Amino acid sequence: MSAAKQRHEDSWVLMQARRLGFGRNHLRRRADRVEASMLWVTLVAALLMIGVGAAIGANLRNAGDAAAARQRSALHQVIAYTEESTEHQPPPALGAALPLVRVSYTDQHGTAREGITPVVIGTKADVAVTVWLDRTGSITAAPRSHADSVAYGSTIAFVVVIGSWLVLWTAFRLACIPLNRRRAQAWDAEWLDVAPRWHRGQK
Repeated sequence: MSAAKQRHEDSWVLMQARRLGFGRNHLRRRADRVEASMLWVTLVAALLMIGVGAAIGANLRNAGDAAAARQRSALHQVIAYTEESTEHQPPPALGAALPLVRVSYTDQHGTAREGITPVVIGTKADVAVTVWLDRTGSITAAPRSHADSVAYGSTIAFVVVIGSWLVLWTAFRLACIPLNRRRAQAWDAEWLDVAPRWHRGQK
């Protein structure tokens, strides 16, 4: 790392430290102290939102697991056999649904039945696949897995944290607008007072 780059990084760190109110600076005005206080409040709130987002994600994950457990208790899992093949089908587009094939199975009441279920590309005919049945013996969607609940909760937690950070930073920047205007007015007023004396000293 070059000396110039090191000095630049050191000056940036010192600048941010002064912005947070560290160090003595006789030029610091009331508006600067207010801005430093608001920045501290924003940083603390941003850290708290990490915990809030984690709690929301955990609650959603637990709620998803509980709902999946209730759904499993009302469904039946049986083995079905494919009557069609997907070996020669083209690969699906990213995010596309899996192909549906007809399968035969015996429901929980011992009745032989047929239905439609999604399978992966390349599945041959007469291959055993697992299907979920409702109370009537019809094929239904599989309950949400624990991994799905974790992914859902983590996604919502991430969105909550990032979204709250954006809101906090936007609110901080908007609150700085009148402070910047007041600082500029103070500098103008002081310059009008100092400039004549400074010019007289130059003559």
